[in-house]
Amino acid sequence: MEKLCCIIGAGAVSALPVPNDALVICADGGLAAAARYGVTPDLIVGDFDSLGSIPKGENVIVHPVEKDETDSFLALKLGLERGCRRFLFYGCLGGRLDHTLANIQHLQYLAEHGATGTLVGEGETVTVLKDGAISFPKTQKGGISVFSLSDKSEGVCIKGLHYEAENVTLTNGFPLGVSNSFVGKEATVSVKSGVLLVVVSR
Repeated sequence: MEKLCCIIGAGAVSALPVPNDALVICADGGLAAAARYGVTPDLIVGDFDSLGSIPKGENVIVHPVEKDETDSFLALKLGLERGCRRFLFYGCLGGRLDHTLANIQHLQYLAEHGATGTLVGEGETVTVLKDGAISFPKTQKGGISVFSLSDKSEGVCIKGLHYEAENVTLTNGFPLGVSNSFVGKEATVSVKSGVLLVVVSR
């Protein structure tokens, strides 16, 4: 099984279901959330402007405030360097729109580097799919929307949902895949060529 990395950001979280075998990295203010839920991080990284103070310890990596990369992206790179290929992001969805968009771009970065990532939010998850497929069990409930992040995504197939599609092309200029829903069947979203953004609401 691919090694899992859990990244905890500074946004709101209502739970931190972190598996015991995961590499846990706190990005700046995510350390406060980890402390609230009794989660001990393996690494702590950031400029710590959100946290308000620099924590102490050999597992703390401090960066300057003026930098090109966000704290969550610094955490992502650490996870990749340590061999992780699956990523869960907590406290990285919702709140400031610019940070949410940056975190979606982080998912695309992972997809383009042979890894997968999911933003876990309050009632929804967001993942990015590149030249591949994602499946859902028949017990999955709620809604799902599929968008093209690349200029166009070709060979898109959507099966087992209320609205199905076979070998269609989605573009980033028209939201054809918005507001679909699960119907009690095993479901699959796949793309032959391109990058898809998949948003699942619970």
